[in-house]
Amino acid sequence: MTNTLAGYAALAGKPNAGKSTLLNALLNQKIAIATSKPQTTRKRILGILTEENHQIIFLDTPGMIHPRYLLQERMMEYVSRSLHDADVILLILDASNEKDVAEAIQPDFLKKSKIPVSKPVLLILNKIDLVTQDVIEKYFLAAEATGLYKQIIPLSATLGVNTRSIIDFVLDYIPEHPFFFPEDIVSDEQERFFVKEIIREKILTQYREEIPYSCEVSIDEFTERETKHFIRAIIYVEKESQVSIIVGKKGALIKKLGERSRADIEKFLDHEVYLELRVKVRDSWRRNEKYLREFGYDLQDD
Repeated sequence: MTNTLAGYAALAGKPNAGKSTLLNALLNQKIAIATSKPQTTRKRILGILTEENHQIIFLDTPGMIHPRYLLQERMMEYVSRSLHDADVILLILDASNEKDVAEAIQPDFLKKSKIPVSKPVLLILNKIDLVTQDVIEKYFLAAEATGLYKQIIPLSATLGVNTRSIIDFVLDYIPEHPFFFPEDIVSDEQERFFVKEIIREKILTQYREEIPYSCEVSIDEFTERETKHFIRAIIYVEKESQVSIIVGKKGALIKKLGERSRADIEKFLDHEVYLELRVKVRDSWRRNEKYLREFGYDLQDD
């Protein structure tokens, strides 16, 4: 019997570093929403890559921040748990953000960021398509001089440059182990989760300022039919005044949101869908333990 490798690799970094884009590129399939706005990812998402004799479980995590309210505290707990669970840590930096790179090449960066120094850490300089070769070389040499990282890889997740090098690095450090998951799945999440995330992605791209961050989506009904699947989703906001912003004048904005969401949901499910969107208020839900548990932000269930 052929020995197999199987292990966990945590994708960590600040908001907008490109973690979710990288996850999708590594799997060659979109399972994580990715937008230009920070804090797109709220929970950790498992992406499972199975090839021949190895299986890598990538843990996509929320961007590392200093939390300001309960939801963000919960998000950072997902990061901490993922770093603890992983065999390998993939630290992703936005190479076009000079400040973030400068922090990452400080001798005490891993300790300050609560990244376990006992685990192999790969530093990934992402978005190299946005900077010059001279800048990349300067950052590479500075990071190498710290001795903090097992390896440093320049990357463009959007262009798919050097993604294979990341997989090869992980394979050097994960143990011999039977596969953790069936070979034909790419995530442990159900269809409802991905439908919810598609709607939330459209909210993030369609609405401005604080509105997207005040929203949570819940799938109230998901009925599979031979003709059109029926999906009812509830968009929760924190204030009554936000309902009219989501709905728009004469319902124009929520209609647009529904059309854009439905198109991607149908593509994902490979089936026609009737999508019904409703808006409800959960007062200050991001700061409410009860509401957070209802929305699935409960680490006991993670």
